[in-house]
Amino acid sequence: MEVSLDKIAEWVEGKVVGDPHLRIRGIASIEEAKPGEITFLANPKYASKAIQTRASAILVRSKIDGVSCALLMVEDPYFAFTRLLSHFHPPRRYPAEVDPRAAVGKEVILGSGVSIGPFATVEDRAKIGDRVRLGAGVFVGEGSEIGEDSLIYPNVTLREGVRIGKRVIIHSGTVIGSDGFGFAPYKGKYHKIPQVGGVIIEDDVELGANVTVDRATLGNTIIGAGTKVDNLVQIGHNVVVGADSILVAQVGISGSAKIGRRVTLAGQVGVAGHLTIGDNVVVGGKSGVTKDIPAGENVSGFPPSPQGLVKGPGHFSPSARNAGENQSA
Repeated sequence: MEVSLDKIAEWVEGKVVGDPHLRIRGIASIEEAKPGEITFLANPKYASKAIQTRASAILVRSKIDGVSCALLMVEDPYFAFTRLLSHFHPPRRYPAEVDPRAAVGKEVILGSGVSIGPFATVEDRAKIGDRVRLGAGVFVGEGSEIGEDSLIYPNVTLREGVRIGKRVIIHSGTVIGSDGFGFAPYKGKYHKIPQVGGVIIEDDVELGANVTVDRATLGNTIIGAGTKVDNLVQIGHNVVVGADSILVAQVGISGSAKIGRRVTLAGQVGVAGHLTIGDNVVVGGKSGVTKDIPAGENVSGFPPSPQGLVKGPGHFSPSARNAGENQSA
């Protein structure tokens, strides 16, 4: 793929400073970029790298002195970079067909343009929306529903009675709707409490690899719209996670905890059961949450106490951007 810089400016709603007819054929990190490629600079402390880069153009927020290549001025370079990635590396296309090696049960409703890979299993009375893609070995339990344009990668398990929204992405190894961890002690033994509830994953959620979301004992475990969950996260039965939250790797949330909107739980945070975390809370890595946290707090430690993390949603963006400029993007 090769495209002019002024065309890229249209895609990202930017302004060219330099030759608008430059031909760009790829996108790369600021350190690895070569002539003919575009890169980005989101953090001013990396301005020296912009001067040294071999890229033909850089996505920037403001002008940088001493840079010899063209600049593409945008409101948010990191966001513009993510948009460009989808242009230069479009998503894989899946055939709109059911592989003959897949098993599809009775009274299953399949929308238009559905793709079901080899050895996938769709049990009776499941409902699969338009343009849903089920990878190889996916299991969809009886009566479960998947909303349109969702992508379920290979070897995901969706147990019975699970509801998945629209445009949801679920990565390999994730299990949705396994039994909640509920046992009643009686006369020295633990007796299983039947887990008869469900799971609701709302629209635009992304779940990483090897995530587990337990079904509710009664009612539903709910993951709110737009929430993003990293790999190896455990979400217990009857947990409610609000919209647009971020759960980083190895977070564990015990049963019946309530997590607000736009909450960030950093890596390895543990949340005890039946607690409430308010909207816009940030909890630092390896913290143990043992009491309710009111809205807007930034806390860390065990037990958590206020500390100086950057406030608000997307607070990991600066570090992510820095990593991107250090060849991690």
